[in-house]
Amino acid sequence: MHLNTPHPAHHHVDVGDVTLHVVSAGSTGSPVLLVHGFPETWWAFHRVLPLLARHHRVVAVDLRGFGDSDGAGDADSAAAAQDLHRLVEQLGLGRVHVTAQDLSGAAVVRFAAAHPESVRSVAAVETGLAGFGLEALADVARGGSWHIGALASPGVPELLLAGREREFHADWFDRMAAVPGAVGPADLDELVRTYARPGGWSGAAGLYRSLLSEGDELRALLGRSPLRMPVLTVGAAGGPFTHDTFRQVTAGRLDAVQLDGVGHHVALEAPDRLAEALLRFVADVDAQAAGRTTTTVADRTATEPDRP
Repeated sequence: MHLNTPHPAHHHVDVGDVTLHVVSAGSTGSPVLLVHGFPETWWAFHRVLPLLARHHRVVAVDLRGFGDSDGAGDADSAAAAQDLHRLVEQLGLGRVHVTAQDLSGAAVVRFAAAHPESVRSVAAVETGLAGFGLEALADVARGGSWHIGALASPGVPELLLAGREREFHADWFDRMAAVPGAVGPADLDELVRTYARPGGWSGAAGLYRSLLSEGDELRALLGRSPLRMPVLTVGAAGGPFTHDTFRQVTAGRLDAVQLDGVGHHVALEAPDRLAEALLRFVADVDAQAAGRTTTTVADRTATEPDRP
């Protein structure tokens, strides 16, 4: 299956035990895969996607258990990584530039580490990894967030959040976004629509259960198979956390961009700035792969990062 659409188009793609909802745009250039976090869906990238599609074939996916994708089976990060690989194969994308935002970091890193032949580069936006510090966010005794344990507990999301999706999302973005008006009523309407569907919290529950249990596995995986493709980290409210994480798991080129004045949900809050950073990085990676010279990422901080 090939997607080659100049304007955003919705598709459902069978990747085995689930059908994933994807939105694609762009008809030329190297392929870019956008992977959302929490409490998001593909919609997190709806402002970024057309900006990237001017130069690239772009696909934004709803992970299993999120948005308009199926929620069958376990929605842990290993299953999500396998879904990404199968999606790239089904769509005939070849080697992709893949972007992870927030909670999708483990799924994207698993995909890239297991299938480096399918990944041209990785961009990590405000994300971390279990085993490298992210699990500390679940420690409420030391300032962690209650929502991680709640979502990871079977039955609790449905008990606490069913029928309260709008209140949850409105409060979440009020606390986590720093750009006034960046997440408006239309954004809430779309996100609430899918989280209110039957099983709408299952994807988040699966990824948070992974976060609480996969630290040792990720350390072992990335010790054996560190990321050797170019990596870009994009920090915002989390400061250097994302970059500090990926310094430990990257064995090649590592660039960094810091977007000051932006909250945690970068794609919704600063789509122009995020798109600019991604386009520069991807263009440079593509040019170097083709043996050409181009302007490097202006605020690159490391080309020889510490080894894990």
